[in-house]
Amino acid sequence: MSVARASKTLLIKGGREGLAGRVGVPGDKSISHRAAMLGSLGEGTTRIRNFLPASDCLSTLEVVRSLGIEVEHNQDEVLVHGRGLMGWREPVRPIECGGSGTTMRLMAGLLAGSPMYSVLAGNAQLSRRPMDRVAEPLRLMGATVLGREDGKYPPLAILGGRLQAILYKTPVASAQVKSALLLAGLFAHGVTSVVESATTRDHTERMLRAMGVEVETQGEVVRVHPTARLESLDISVPGDISSAAFLLAVAAVVPGSRVTVPGVGLNPGRVGILRVLERMGADLHLHNERVEGGEPVADIELRHGPLKGTRVEADEVPSMIDELPVLAVIATQAEGATEVRGAGELRVKETDRIATTVEELRRMGASIEALPDGFLVEGPTRLHGAHVESHDDHRLAMSLAVAALAADGETTIEDTACLDDSFPGFEQALGRLMGDK
Repeated sequence: MSVARASKTLLIKGGREGLAGRVGVPGDKSISHRAAMLGSLGEGTTRIRNFLPASDCLSTLEVVRSLGIEVEHNQDEVLVHGRGLMGWREPVRPIECGGSGTTMRLMAGLLAGSPMYSVLAGNAQLSRRPMDRVAEPLRLMGATVLGREDGKYPPLAILGGRLQAILYKTPVASAQVKSALLLAGLFAHGVTSVVESATTRDHTERMLRAMGVEVETQGEVVRVHPTARLESLDISVPGDISSAAFLLAVAAVVPGSRVTVPGVGLNPGRVGILRVLERMGADLHLHNERVEGGEPVADIELRHGPLKGTRVEADEVPSMIDELPVLAVIATQAEGATEVRGAGELRVKETDRIATTVEELRRMGASIEALPDGFLVEGPTRLHGAHVESHDDHRLAMSLAVAALAADGETTIEDTACLDDSFPGFEQALGRLMGDK
């Protein structure tokens, strides 16, 4: 049963200047999800430090528990006591994924390979998100996957086991679809190959290699070999670049500001927002670059300065899909036009992020136009405070908070309890930049 969360309102007074600070962000959401899922299938105990305690990742821990896995969640770390590749127990009730699309799609791949019957369910928001993009290729591998409207929407009923490897070309670049198929491929007969339409984040491939799985990457083709066992993990999760982007955006739009976010993961498939910011002329620097847990990490510093508009093409979108709403905010303060194309995937996120981003930023005075697969922003524009809605979308809520800091007057953002979906402590992080005690 899904439980409705209490509404929450955030009031921000804009017109500030010179915001500054060194503020950390929680652990990477994508890596936290994968470490918990794969750790549950590993041999022995997986130790995860800096696990993201956001509602979506907590849903993944509950999913793992529902499959008979013991999980200890302490203040500083998560311990997942894996029972091996075939160690899950068939659940007696539907598996609740909350509002997490990553949980549902990746678990669909793993459950497709497991010889059991299961049902993946979610809240009302998740039940509106398309799942046919994973259901269809999993059926091609031999799994039975049923859902509303011929498997397009949750709940998903899955009867897994006895999979055959396939070569699958993804019609839409999606790390979740790729990951679901690679995870199913662990159980399949033969080598499973995924051909991407554009390169996406490779957290799954890196983690599988760390657990002893043979994974090959050649250009846009990724191949995974079946395995009999997964080694346990001992991992420290880097800071989430998607969360860091919202703090860096503060420096981009508020005059005189300078923000440093330490210990951020810089997976090559995730740094599109940094490349675009540099192209716009941002004064951005990386410090203390290193590798932790197989992932590149650095401290990111951004100082306020003049920005110019740019064009984001379709092949860049997968590397910054979650940051596009806040890019729209940054573009309102850049000179000239900023156009984003090839981002139709935004229409099937927690909300239609194209429509809601345009609607809410227009309320604040932005010159922004919705396109079928993106948006067009003309800047710079003087934003003004307004009464806006998050639409229960955490990325939009954070984007509106950044816009509020750049605006004149007060902005009220409704329904901000969703901030805990990916960035618990976001309000406190903004407060530190504003000098709040």
